[in-house]
Amino acid sequence: MVTVPRLRALIRSLFASIAAAWNWLARSWARFWGRVRTARDAHGAAETGMHRMFELHAASCAGDALVAIGLAGTIFFNVPVGEARIRVALYLLVTMAPFALLAPLVGPVLDRFRHGRRYALATTMLARGFLAYMIAEQMDTWVLYPAAFGVLVMSRAYGVARSAAVPRVLPKGMTLVAANARGSLFGTVAGAVVAPIGLLLAGFGPEWTLRAASVVFAIGMVIALRLPDHVDSDQPEVVPRIFQLSGHKTSKLFDAPVWAAVTATGALRALYGFLTLFFAFRTREDEFGLPETLALGIILGGLAAGSFTATIVGTRIRLHHPLTVEAASLGVVALACVSAAVGYSLPAAVALAFLTALATGLAKLGVDAVIQERLPDETRASAFAHSETLLQIAFVLGGAIGIIPLAGVWGLLLAAVLMAVAAARVGLWLWSLHVKPAPARSVT
Repeated sequence: MVTVPRLRALIRSLFASIAAAWNWLARSWARFWGRVRTARDAHGAAETGMHRMFELHAASCAGDALVAIGLAGTIFFNVPVGEARIRVALYLLVTMAPFALLAPLVGPVLDRFRHGRRYALATTMLARGFLAYMIAEQMDTWVLYPAAFGVLVMSRAYGVARSAAVPRVLPKGMTLVAANARGSLFGTVAGAVVAPIGLLLAGFGPEWTLRAASVVFAIGMVIALRLPDHVDSDQPEVVPRIFQLSGHKTSKLFDAPVWAAVTATGALRALYGFLTLFFAFRTREDEFGLPETLALGIILGGLAAGSFTATIVGTRIRLHHPLTVEAASLGVVALACVSAAVGYSLPAAVALAFLTALATGLAKLGVDAVIQERLPDETRASAFAHSETLLQIAFVLGGAIGIIPLAGVWGLLLAAVLMAVAAARVGLWLWSLHVKPAPARSVT
């Protein structure tokens, strides 16, 4: 029998344990946040406002991750394979392809307005939050696809506006390559942190994941409005050639080495998109020895791990010959596709996913390095915005090929052939140009 003094002692012990656990969590969070702030503010980022760009990109990636988790259960997992292919194809067509063609126009147009960048970035966050909430409330109606279209439009608009804004808050002690790598690191970590939360909320229904995304985007809007004033101060960007009025003259935005770098990275980005959707369907139709959702999660984890590794490596190495690295990466990935086809299995798929993401991440840093070194300041921001758009188009095309019903081995062999062709094309291009890749500045 428990006496009153004994019960009081147990209650005091329970509260003491809770207080001790709370204090430990508070100290651990303080140490963790202190390290995050140190990394965020390093190399003069706090003085120029770059640290706010890192926070903004983290919020954007976290929100996008939650939206992706919420939409995945709606258009993919809860329907038969054949219908899922149709839904994914419609999703690619309606939400990504049209705006990928229009995205280069957004940056120059926004530059025509005073304070365009901060308000543009804040607007993309506010719009994504509103549309995510709308999807959550109207998930079973026709509103789903136009609202998803709007989310992707605003996501791409954010990417264009951010590409032009980053050079304007760049500290003297940091290169664009290092800034982009560090921003990608913050975004990747933020996405990884919220992903388990999103999956947990998805257990109660995908609408809760989308509502959480709305909250994250609202936080991002506040961060965007807190960016420094000089984010908006710069000369207008160059209008893309296909959108120029008749008789309008402008300087050439890309030179040949930049085109070679964008082509190599675009091929790898296309493979990234291909593998994402290709294995999404193969895990539903092939026997990998695990439940389909778990097998797909492991493969996507390989992609995420490769991207994270590329970001870490990119912040610590010097890309002396980025074009050569990109061409070699295409050849290595082509061989990896052949190996994965020969030994077709879940471990082979995970290894290929990791290697592809690693090569894609390093190639993206190579594009940044080439643009930074070869293009003048007045066109550099537009070049970054345009390259991002071309890479997005490549991802969409790769994903479109990935939804074609191909057997696992034949799909990987097709990917190997395409990567080999891209490697040969980029190698011949560099050889014909007789251009030695300009050494990139340190990204440390």
